[in-house]
Amino acid sequence: MQMPYLANRKSYEDAAELISLFGDHAGYEAAARADRSLDQGNHVHFCHWRQIERLIVLLAYDQPLGTIH
Repeated sequence: MQMPYLANRKSYEDAAELISLFGDHAGYEAAARADRSLDQGNHVHFCHWRQIERLIVLLAYDQPLGTIH
């Protein structure tokens, strides 16, 4: 899995908000927002919500990911 790119703290805050509002379905909501943005021709928000979707998946793991030192 690729690590999501986080441009700023807002990315984490958006992910945390979706998790608190939608629980296990937060990833689906992020995907829906990305699709809506793409339909509207807003590629910047599309990329933002796709990265949020990836971040939500990453935050759902309860085991460490990547290299552990």
